[in-house]
Amino acid sequence: MSYLAAPDRYDTMTYRRCGKSGLLLPALSLGLWHNFGAIDDLDNARQMLRTAFDHGITHFDLANNYGPPPGSAESSFGQLFQQDFVTHRDELIISTKAGYTMWAGPYGDWGSKKYLVSSLDQSLRRMGLDYVDIFYHHRPDPNTPLEETMVALDGIVRSGKALYVGISNYGAREAKQAIQMLRELGTPCLIHQPRYSLFDRWVEKKLLHVLHHEGVGCIPFSPLAQGLLTNKYLAGIPADSRAASHRGNGALEEGAVTEDKLRKIRALNEIAQQRGQSLAQFALAWILKDPRISSVLIGASKPAQIVDSIGCLKNISFSAGELKKINGILG
Repeated sequence: MSYLAAPDRYDTMTYRRCGKSGLLLPALSLGLWHNFGAIDDLDNARQMLRTAFDHGITHFDLANNYGPPPGSAESSFGQLFQQDFVTHRDELIISTKAGYTMWAGPYGDWGSKKYLVSSLDQSLRRMGLDYVDIFYHHRPDPNTPLEETMVALDGIVRSGKALYVGISNYGAREAKQAIQMLRELGTPCLIHQPRYSLFDRWVEKKLLHVLHHEGVGCIPFSPLAQGLLTNKYLAGIPADSRAASHRGNGALEEGAVTEDKLRKIRALNEIAQQRGQSLAQFALAWILKDPRISSVLIGASKPAQIVDSIGCLKNISFSAGELKKINGILG
């Protein structure tokens, strides 16, 4: 059955400016890290993409190694894009990345110009696209000169294969250097994608300040700590959870679900209930309270989770008392 996008899809979503650029991003974006690979149900993936777009989520985020196996999330997305979204291309922000191991040999990993250009060409073929809106370097390369990596990103924009470029998993010092290099090259860094959640707050020390000062957007990933900050783990580890799936590719493992984490999750859930929010909505709202955040990347395994997450936008304000309680729980 052909897909007809909801006519009111832009009525309730909030859009935020990405740094000092002209680009607006939905407050919530959909990440395809998990549940879009070859091992996953394609019809479920289709329903999640449709649900997201019908609710104003215009940004779909991928990477070359998403799956499993690597590359398969882009292939699945490409198939669904051609079937459902090709007529909506100009309404979408599609991003992908390169920086982790993708193919054998010395040219399939890290940050060389050879790897980045080749990887993007492969990604475009898998997705059936002429260009992506955002192309990221996925992680710093300790052995390739940073200038080479940034020159490669600049060249990719000039080639027309990406409209914007970004970085991911860069520390504050590395990020500042990369941002300054790109600015000098004439291709400003649009956005940084770091891991950030109630359980992982490293960006608050320096990175958020650097990004704000440099006018660069921020789009955190794993805001729900891969599902830990949801109602799913309140009673332990369910058999159908990500922690019990052993799917690899960086997914949450059972060993990360400790008794201390469960205690904190339950305490945070009490605050969420007092706010009239699910734990997931609460955790997302906590990140979105910061105006320096351009968008938050959510993952999902079913359409209902996307709808629930969007509910966080009804209340992203926190009282001083609530913040004090949260910090006390987290230690």
